[in-house]
Amino acid sequence: MHNSSLMTWFQGEKDWQKYEVARRLKDVVARIRSQYRADWKNREMKTRQRAVALYFIDKLALRAGNEKEEGETADTVGCCSLRVEHITLHRELDGQEYVVEFDFLGKDSIRYYNKVPVEKPVFKNVQLFMKNKEPSDDLFDRLNTNILNKHLQDLMDGLSAKVFRTYNASITLQQQLKELTDGEDNVAAKILSYNRANRAVAILCNHQRALPKTFEKSMQALQTKIDAKKEQVTEAKMEVKRAKADHKAMKNEKSKQTVEKKKKLLERMEEQLKKLELQATDKEENKQIALGTSKLNYLDPRITVAWCKKFGVPIEKIYNKTQRDKFAWAIDMTDENFEF
Repeated sequence: MHNSSLMTWFQGEKDWQKYEVARRLKDVVARIRSQYRADWKNREMKTRQRAVALYFIDKLALRAGNEKEEGETADTVGCCSLRVEHITLHRELDGQEYVVEFDFLGKDSIRYYNKVPVEKPVFKNVQLFMKNKEPSDDLFDRLNTNILNKHLQDLMDGLSAKVFRTYNASITLQQQLKELTDGEDNVAAKILSYNRANRAVAILCNHQRALPKTFEKSMQALQTKIDAKKEQVTEAKMEVKRAKADHKAMKNEKSKQTVEKKKKLLERMEEQLKKLELQATDKEENKQIALGTSKLNYLDPRITVAWCKKFGVPIEKIYNKTQRDKFAWAIDMTDENFEF
């Protein structure tokens, strides 16, 4: 093995291990959840804070926090480093009870803004944690990422806050694909379903992006294509009509073949139009969501590979060259029956 393929193999091995740890979480997650729910009523403030933070990490796929990159000066936080000023509590909001409103800068200074209805004990606890504190005080003053991860390590070997994110992302993708994919669909429609499932994950993980500068321009270009194709379809319909009229008059083999030929052409045009319209829908829905981040970092590639094999979608329609190289291990070892 020369160096680059050795590197790829090593990276693949690490990747595989990461997703295997997340899969192991599946077996204990119910127990962990009932444990942290019980801890919301614990007499120790420290334990309560840990339990509420874990609930947020699990439910909202928040990052743990405290893992600043070297030289990063921006005031970015994660769950454990949230401050009182990042939280607003609403006993009732837009017809929902016990709503926690988050507003803070996360990793890479991406704003996290979310209004989430939570369970009453969580709401009451957060109220308690905020009591008599300044806006700049820590919400979880008895907790940091190390304390949290040490606790998680006790619950399951290899478990850290990050694993919850991988687990929840992957399980969401798998569930969404099950719900959204229709085996009868053509490949373009299946890809739209895949992107919608991926989008549900990106939203969960807050992978937003600024509207691409070229968005309007490329959307207009696509719309122009759609309009031109619509004209072609109209034209093709007229041709079919004409051919049918001719056939009615002539009733010979040649006129019959012409009708068939024109019909085929019309079908092909309509198919192309549908494909363009699907592309436009997809583009519009994805304009502020970055799908690549979760694809590369949080989604077990075996779920995607299995889906492609099961539904006859070419893998290169979902993974570009870089992604195919990164996930070669998954492409090699996965059949269509893989379950995360």
